[in-house]
Amino acid sequence: MTKPPRVWVSNPKPARGELVRVRAQIEHPMESGLRADASGQLRPRHIISRFEARLGPHPLFVWEPGISVSPNPYIEFTFLAREGGELVMSWTDEKGPPIEVRRTITLA
Repeated sequence: MTKPPRVWVSNPKPARGELVRVRAQIEHPMESGLRADASGQLRPRHIISRFEARLGPHPLFVWEPGISVSPNPYIEFTFLAREGGELVMSWTDEKGPPIEVRRTITLA
């Protein structure tokens, strides 16, 4: 993965109880290991095995996509702003270290 994930947060300074929408996309081949290249050789498996979003110590969203997800997976989720903190999103790649993106959420 050469580019950092793209992340959009609808409101980084929400009022308590406000719905916050998060969109995230990462460039990744998501190769299942079941397809052959032009020469007939199977392409090696290379997928993101887990996505996790946490606000402080609290998990907000966990996704384990598997092999049937298309390249450059896009994720969208919402949560109610009950407290502020650091929103940490982590993509776990089977072939490398996890990639994290952090955004600060501050209650207005």
